[in-house]
Amino acid sequence: MTSRDSARGRYGEQLTDDLDSPAAERNKQPIVDVIAPRLPAAGTVLEIASGTGQHIVHFARAMPALTWQPTEPDPDLLAAVTRRVGSAALANLRAPLRLDVLEPRWPVRSADAIVCINMIHIAPWAATEALMSGAARILARGGALFLYGPYRREGRHTSPSNEDFDRSLRARDPAWGVRDLEDVTRCASRCGFEVADLVSMPANNFTVVFARST
Repeated sequence: MTSRDSARGRYGEQLTDDLDSPAAERNKQPIVDVIAPRLPAAGTVLEIASGTGQHIVHFARAMPALTWQPTEPDPDLLAAVTRRVGSAALANLRAPLRLDVLEPRWPVRSADAIVCINMIHIAPWAATEALMSGAARILARGGALFLYGPYRREGRHTSPSNEDFDRSLRARDPAWGVRDLEDVTRCASRCGFEVADLVSMPANNFTVVFARST
């Protein structure tokens, strides 16, 4: 599988030739509406798995008082977000960094908040564990971690479309799949996070807001 194929598979949709995500275009403003009032007035927000960069460029324009740091492990997507960040030429948007949550050392030592969109279901469970432990290393007490995506609740899918999506993910890679929110919450708790808010989003998704409690 080429890295371009991997990028397309990660998104679970047909990306355009320049690696644009139609889903990212649809959900970027609803995500802003949820996270904006819950972010600090100033500081640095780290995005894990920035993908095509559509989200973080939109976030930086919508919230200019914050500094935004994109990251991405996939080479094709890292190139795509680098191009998009360069074209945006925003003073509060940093150059993307290569960051793989599974690696023990991250290139970012501290942040005031972390945003991670549509990653944990298109990655092995170890990525969720690594995300939580990494976030605990770089967030101070009270710092927020925002996760966006589909979840099962108490072992059940919240919609038939999510069940179909989960089946297609597991067909691509048995280690992938829509996660149980309760499992994610327990994993976060072991790393010192508690659920501060849970917001229903369009297309049967959720934004989960975790706060570092210890």
